[in-house]
Amino acid sequence: MYPTTTAPLVLNERLPDPAVKILDPGFEKYRVLLASVERLSQGYSWAEGPVYFGDARCLLWSDIPNSRIMRWDEETGATSIYRKPSNYANGNTRDRQGRLVTAEHGRRVTRTEYDGRVTVLMDRFEGKRLSSPNDVVVKSDGSIWFTDMTAGIDGNWNGETGEQELPQRVYRIDGKSGQAAIATDGVVRRPNGLAFSPDEKQLYVIESQPGDRAIYVFDVLDGTKLGNGRVLIKCAKEETPDGFRVDVDGNLWCGWGMGAAELDGVRIFNPEGRPIGHISLPERCANVCFGGPKRNRLFMTASHAIYALYVNTQGALGG
Repeated sequence: MYPTTTAPLVLNERLPDPAVKILDPGFEKYRVLLASVERLSQGYSWAEGPVYFGDARCLLWSDIPNSRIMRWDEETGATSIYRKPSNYANGNTRDRQGRLVTAEHGRRVTRTEYDGRVTVLMDRFEGKRLSSPNDVVVKSDGSIWFTDMTAGIDGNWNGETGEQELPQRVYRIDGKSGQAAIATDGVVRRPNGLAFSPDEKQLYVIESQPGDRAIYVFDVLDGTKLGNGRVLIKCAKEETPDGFRVDVDGNLWCGWGMGAAELDGVRIFNPEGRPIGHISLPERCANVCFGGPKRNRLFMTASHAIYALYVNTQGALGG
């Protein structure tokens, strides 16, 4: 089936694209009037964890149930398999040396070296197995922060059924020593997506516990742990946040949906937590990243397909 080469499919020919919705005047400046939502590739069971590689001009993302990482070439439009099996890879990012770092539902966090070897960074804590690392970010000091929850061991669809040995937490792996520590425990019961503010003084974490879904913000204390966790955005019953990224102005671009169809897509919040914009997609969006040569193209992994939209901002470094 792969590789395949296809031209992006523009979902709506009208300009400005009505899929890009202004919820607050503050979002107007981020919309590119002549840009439309494009479908780049499709045919996935559950697309997640997009990450852009500028040096290779490509996008990587996870197709979790099929245990593979996919690759889309920005120059040719070709889609191919980057890695299979992927140990049920979910969240992906790059470290400050440009290497791929992956949170795997197969109960570990890994780094792909320049020669393609896969290094296991963490699969246990205090002798007990991780549950299913979900999303991951790398701070400018080289430290790796990730969420560990049970989505990958709750069933055999996007992982393998297994016993939970540790609480659901946010962890930090030191960039120099490789030593792991608990970043926060108990404040967020089922941590999912996470991202730093542009100045790295705050870390946002998704609470995905049904009935209590929210976006929390924590202060980063001494650059090594989290404190003063509080709810920034409380989600309504049908609103389901997932993965997200932050732009240079501190706005949160969040995968959204799975309730009413009109909620499917990407919801954008300003740093104070006020919704300012929404990008409607024909399916629920799980995660996003910024990419392109100018970091002004929003890539969206949405259930069974990959979408993109040029925006008038840039992703914060490290996202």
